[in-house]
Amino acid sequence: MEAKFSISPKAEMVNKKTLIVAVDLGKNSHMGYCRAPDGREVKPFRFDTNRKGFDFLWSTVQSAMAKYGLERAVLGFESTSCYGEPLRDFFMDKPGVVLVQVNPAHVKKMKEVTDNSPNKTDKKDPRVIAQLIQMGNFLTCIIPEGAPAELRVLSQARDSQVTSRVQRSNQLQDLVYKIFPEFSSVIKDPLSRTGRYLLSEYPAPGQIVSLGLERLTQIMREKSRGKLGSSQAQRLWEAAQSSVGVKQGVESVCLEIKLLLEQIEGIEKAIEQIEAQLLPWLEQVPYSKRLLSIPGIGPVTVAGIIGETAGLERYSGQKALLKLAGLNLYEISSGKHQGERHISKRGRSLLRRLLFFAALNAVRKNGIMRQTYQEMVGRGMKKTKALVAISKKLLQIMYALARDNQDYIHNVSELRKIA
Repeated sequence: MEAKFSISPKAEMVNKKTLIVAVDLGKNSHMGYCRAPDGREVKPFRFDTNRKGFDFLWSTVQSAMAKYGLERAVLGFESTSCYGEPLRDFFMDKPGVVLVQVNPAHVKKMKEVTDNSPNKTDKKDPRVIAQLIQMGNFLTCIIPEGAPAELRVLSQARDSQVTSRVQRSNQLQDLVYKIFPEFSSVIKDPLSRTGRYLLSEYPAPGQIVSLGLERLTQIMREKSRGKLGSSQAQRLWEAAQSSVGVKQGVESVCLEIKLLLEQIEGIEKAIEQIEAQLLPWLEQVPYSKRLLSIPGIGPVTVAGIIGETAGLERYSGQKALLKLAGLNLYEISSGKHQGERHISKRGRSLLRRLLFFAALNAVRKNGIMRQTYQEMVGRGMKKTKALVAISKKLLQIMYALARDNQDYIHNVSELRKIA
């Protein structure tokens, strides 16, 4: 199936036949405002975040369009929080309505420009949003539908669970250090099979000592499947005998360690369930197999990228995708001063993070971007900047594979052609 790559230019969205509708989002209610091209307006009005409130906004928009003789409406709001998602879904199928988003940073700056005051009111904010839309300072909402919508939710859920696992892992290491700081000198990873078992059953140094060296050796050899033996058990047992860990509140710390291990296990099961759900939805995206043909790029990464972009086939070019990821470059230069170029980071952070981790895989030994990365570093580029550059290249390659409906080509010269 041939993909269509087209986005309406901003100039065509806001013209003399367009009603500007601005919404300042809230949890229980929103503030709406309508402005015609000639300056006539519907003064700011409040409506509830329910069906009745949304119907009221829609009827207000229709009445204003009819009253001012307009053919379409551009409805915009700030791209923050989840409060705009129900409103977005309600209006995505409404005839003659185009959904856009404005940058919250722009709204904050424009407030002072408007009346030279940092004053913030519910009535002022939607007017400022409308002014930004009229100036063309907005982004088109590309709303995920079908499989990409499911992949976005699942990928974000997985990212949240991974973050929770990292947080609890850090808490676990802090608690272990508190009562048994020598533990990590023998068991490097507290979440390994051996580490989990010992910490869940015998977290305190005194409990390790009471096991006896012979029993401890047996447990460590069994749980590590032979990787750890008598020498490691001897070291751990001796460390437990002379541990400098705290002696007060140990019982409560041990309980907290066990609870954290249970929480981590639950999180890991949740991650497994989420990843299992990703695969069926990923198979429904026609070009997903093309992206998976890239060595080192797995289903989780591909699913996240498709979800965060709402589908690569919906973009007119690579520049729009790079901007969405916050990988577009900017510099601050003045007079003779030539500023250093940086990525904007004004985009979807999860998309940028997925690409960065993919870049790490791509530059490892035998990775597809290893040579390119080494050339960049050899020219004096910092390693982090080189990885960011590789992230950009990977996104461009993925876009090209989806656009041309072809598998990854390892030949460098051919690869540069499609990208």
